Amino acid sequence: MAEWPTRDLLAHRAATTPERTALIDADADAGDGDASVEWTYADFDRRVDRTAAALEDEGVVDDRLGVCMDTRPAFATVFFAAMRLGLTVVPLNVRETTDELAAKVERTELEAVICESETESTALELAASTDGRRLPVLSVDEPESGSDADTETDTDVQFLEATAGGDSGSPSVDPVPLERDDTQLLLFTSGTSGEPKIVRLTVGNLVASATASAFRLGVDRNDRWLCCLPMYHMGGLAPIVRSTLYGTTVVIQREFDARETARVMDEYDITGVSLVPTMCKRLLDADWEPPESLRFVLLGGAPASSELLERCLEAGVPVHPTYGMTETASQVATATPADVREHEGTVGQPLVNTDVTIIDEDGDPVPSDEPGELVVSGPTVTPGYLDSDRTDEAFGDRGLHTGDVGYRDADGRLRILNRRSDRIVTGGENVDPGEVVAILREHPAVEDAAVVGLEDPEWSERVAALVVPAADAEVESNVDSLLAHCDEHLAGFKKPKMIAFADSLPRTASGTVDREAVRDRLLEDGIDVDDR
Repeated sequence: MAEWPTRDLLAHRAATTPERTALIDADADAGDGDASVEWTYADFDRRVDRTAAALEDEGVVDDRLGVCMDTRPAFATVFFAAMRLGLTVVPLNVRETTDELAAKVERTELEAVICESETESTALELAASTDGRRLPVLSVDEPESGSDADTETDTDVQFLEATAGGDSGSPSVDPVPLERDDTQLLLFTSGTSGEPKIVRLTVGNLVASATASAFRLGVDRNDRWLCCLPMYHMGGLAPIVRSTLYGTTVVIQREFDARETARVMDEYDITGVSLVPTMCKRLLDADWEPPESLRFVLLGGAPASSELLERCLEAGVPVHPTYGMTETASQVATATPADVREHEGTVGQPLVNTDVTIIDEDGDPVPSDEPGELVVSGPTVTPGYLDSDRTDEAFGDRGLHTGDVGYRDADGRLRILNRRSDRIVTGGENVDPGEVVAILREHPAVEDAAVVGLEDPEWSERVAALVVPAADAEVESNVDSLLAHCDEHLAGFKKPKMIAFADSLPRTASGTVDREAVRDRLLEDGIDVDDR
């Protein structure tokens, strides 16, 4: 007997509850090429089927499909069409620069890239940047560039019209048989080396994560999960996958806006939403009153302050702070509002079938209330990175070494003390300091630099840089040149928001950079970039 699922999750769901509402487009007038606001699972399945057939017609039938799009229903359509064909989806962060994305396209050896009107020019540049390969570009919107837009690279943009719906007939494809260990997603994360790691997530990882989450958060047949996080992150994709598995409804909002998001939650009787702490704070600052329908606010992507959690409880927000990571397809542990009220600082107990071991420097488990590194194992955990060397480094006998330090109490509730290594989490986005340092060092007036995260009430942390000018350089009087250099090579969330200068970097006795001394210097002498 074959192990479930035997084909894509939407095909299973559409055969079971075709009449139930699958998806609501909260921004239908934003232009997805379709006047429909709601799709049943039967509607969604037909649209995915046509899209899969269109991809087949374009010859996109093997290996890896890049998706360079922001949050919108067409992203969900492309995701399940890829699953139906047995393609691996590689989401690309639309906030990153073309140079950053080009390196990722090369490392993942994509077969094609799907874009939208806002990212069409970026996709064409990516196609031109590949090493001698002709990378097809397909758009879910009417192409703006025309069929001979890029004759130099022999690349044009094909309109993937099926994603927009309409009466284009009913072509169909036979869903490929799936195995639970098939790689469905390749997601990028940051490592301490400065080069993003590529995480493999399987069909089994996604199903296990959705199942474990359901046991913690509960599922009601009338649930409506609002998706307003970027779909190029696991936090934005998870509601799509989970709602399809559960047979419930996902409501898609293209972009978070405190007042608009509050309106959508009220108008569509939202029962659950995934947010990063900054989003939740903005909602509260806008005097948001959670609707009676709201069952949970899954709060992740960055640590939530005690002050924010207290505000949530006072406002009646059913807040569920969570600890998770890309490598575990989202949640590892999640606290309930009762946990938040009674056990300050906890992220709750691990989800069902997720084992967390806390070890000391020798790799031995530590007693309750004693800090150590968190090691995670279970069916949600990635089988490894695309780079086998990184897999070997990260995995041990007990599972995935997270690099995060924390402890558990006698009842198994986890508390996280430090985020892994020196990673900066700003507005839910991960920033590797080594990557920013490398860009700063490329500037001719910079000899050296150190990058740290400083506490920020809006974004949890902000990126800050202590810069050592090169000999005879006048970079201190020409900060704009340094910022312009960062603009060219770094995504906006990675750019330093505060800069200070020093004759040398403070170091410990062993010669490593003294990061606390760096922070002190920045707090004393830092120039706030936003005030310039």
